[in-house]
Amino acid sequence: MNSELQQLVRHTRVHEIVGDVIRLYASGVALGDMAEVENTDGEISLARVIGLDRNLASLQVFAGGKGLSTDATVQFLGRPLDVVYSPNILGRIFRGSGEPMDGGPDLSADPHVNVSGPTVNPVMRVMPTKMIETRVPMIDLFNCLVESQKFRSFQLPANRTMSFSHGSVSKPMPTYWFSEDWG
Repeated sequence: MNSELQQLVRHTRVHEIVGDVIRLYASGVALGDMAEVENTDGEISLARVIGLDRNLASLQVFAGGKGLSTDATVQFLGRPLDVVYSPNILGRIFRGSGEPMDGGPDLSADPHVNVSGPTVNPVMRVMPTKMIETRVPMIDLFNCLVESQKFRSFQLPANRTMSFSHGSVSKPMPTYWFSEDWG
């Protein structure tokens, strides 16, 4: 079955629901493919194929399996998870699935990037040796940051932000804050 025809097929019988994972019989799907699951009440949520056993596909439902019926319909999208990647996303508010939820202009014509990728193999990782000193004692002592470590930048109280650049803090940070700073 070609990909365009596959996108028209709706599977109407969920075989099993276990937590956030649903299983159904389907052919022509690939590991990592996205699907839309429409419950009997009309609510639509995204799911991803996380396992295949011959023609039994296991999908992780992003919105969860609570309240989901075995009579729900599933439509495979024939593509992995992707998100919009363009300057038009700046200042926008998105759901966890990457869909805009702020009522702004449509982003469907903007370029998309695939967010699926191989998992990190911890055995092949080079052991980090250079510590990044933040000058925040609780971070330096209990959650040491090292070069090559992936971490999210974070915002401190009262709009004080830390920005890390080439292994050092760009400006000195206070070692304490007053209770009114925590708002």
